[in-house]
Amino acid sequence: MLQVLNATREAGLRVFYALHHRYRPGDYETWKYIAPVQKAAWVHKSFEYGTWGGEIRPGFELKPDEIVAQEHWGYSGFANTDLDLQLKRHSIHKLIVIGLIAHTRVEATVRYGAELGYEVTMVKDATADYSDQEMHAALDVNIPNYASAIVSTGEIIDSISSLKP
Repeated sequence: MLQVLNATREAGLRVFYALHHRYRPGDYETWKYIAPVQKAAWVHKSFEYGTWGGEIRPGFELKPDEIVAQEHWGYSGFANTDLDLQLKRHSIHKLIVIGLIAHTRVEATVRYGAELGYEVTMVKDATADYSDQEMHAALDVNIPNYASAIVSTGEIIDSISSLKP
């Protein structure tokens, strides 16, 4: 993932972050319905604000001109966030998607992006999952229905490098 991010930055392409909501006390306690993924995040404090799980990994820190969409509460980086608005305001219509987890957040973001009319390229070795079975379901079964292309890190870096100013 870091290789793709650095190549993107070197080529002068705009970078957008679609972060999962970082848990804060009081977030879910009064909800009538809580989805399994939200309950798991709440119980395990997986993305708790101010903790290791709620921070951006070293090396992936934002640069001043990069954009962070509103945090998403479920799977898709688009659902109930301003990601679509931010992309449109910057005249972006082609997306390169990397991130975690392949069969949940990445797949949902790719699908939602395609439904909104974006041309989505998925980088198959710049994601991960809990098992080979879940990775297979995402990259070989589901994402091909939505992504315009599924490429390797080497392929996308070669393509991005040709765009360098």
